[in-house]
Amino acid sequence: MSLKEDINFSLWCDFIEREFLENRFQEMIEEKTIYGATSNPAIFESSITSSLAYKQQLDMLKANDAKTIYEDLAVRDIKRAAELLKPLYDKNTNDGFVSLEVDPTLCDDAQGTIEEGIRLNSMINCDNLMIKVPATKAGYVAMKELTSQGINVNATLIFSVEQAIECAKALNEGINESNIETKAVISIFVSRFDRLCDELLVEKGLKKSKLGIMNATKCYHEINKFENENIRTLFASTGVKGDELTASYYVDNLLYPNSVNTAPLATIEDWIVDGSKEASKIPSEEKCDKYFAELEKVGINMNDVYSKLLTDGLEAFKVSFSDLLAKLTK
Repeated sequence: MSLKEDINFSLWCDFIEREFLENRFQEMIEEKTIYGATSNPAIFESSITSSLAYKQQLDMLKANDAKTIYEDLAVRDIKRAAELLKPLYDKNTNDGFVSLEVDPTLCDDAQGTIEEGIRLNSMINCDNLMIKVPATKAGYVAMKELTSQGINVNATLIFSVEQAIECAKALNEGINESNIETKAVISIFVSRFDRLCDELLVEKGLKKSKLGIMNATKCYHEINKFENENIRTLFASTGVKGDELTASYYVDNLLYPNSVNTAPLATIEDWIVDGSKEASKIPSEEKCDKYFAELEKVGINMNDVYSKLLTDGLEAFKVSFSDLLAKLTK
């Protein structure tokens, strides 16, 4: 049995680039390795500015403003990815999705996010599109409204358990109001915790490279309490930097039932060769709570960690988006 058949686990590819879509992307779909794809402003900045595959379209669009150019490029890629993934969606409506993020500068503007989400969804016009919305207070409002209108949503930049619960509440309400089948994923970021806190944990005599997985697991338990089969936990930020961990560490340790893991291309390639293909042992809620009590005991304030990671994550996407727009008009 495969992980897909055994525990309904799906691996998605956290990468979009035009040439890749016409080659390795299709192979990985055919090989039944990946079942979806995600994108974000940083991915598009890297792809559009470093790949020659966009040059011809860029030349044709150069008279337009930067955001129009970006959207034309991104929409074409997302439409193509959606087309390639559609057979998976037709077979199982939990799979075959591709995600496109709203303008990250709208993260505190609920109405602006709703309007942009509706507009992008209409432009792409594919059943297997998810609109990515950051998990801010404005984002929760937008998530509920978009899903109530039958628009699939990928809630992103979730670090804290509180964020995960607020997303689940908003999405649960929105999906229950929708009159058509509507799907959502809640994207819990994982590896950034360890990159930020490992040094401090070692100083405190605690094991490193564990915080991200324990936090993600606690969020997973909370999301599952909503018992909505149309909302799944997605583990994101699962690439490894440095040589201390195996390349697929954050995939191998989060192979949980009814979950998704979106991973960078290099991580997926390593997982294919060396990664675990068996379901992970899930730490219980009690074990998670005990772990976080231990952190509190040694003086680690998780609210400060959550706040810094969210602030940094929002800013990084804004900077990537701004940098890309600046480059498109040069």
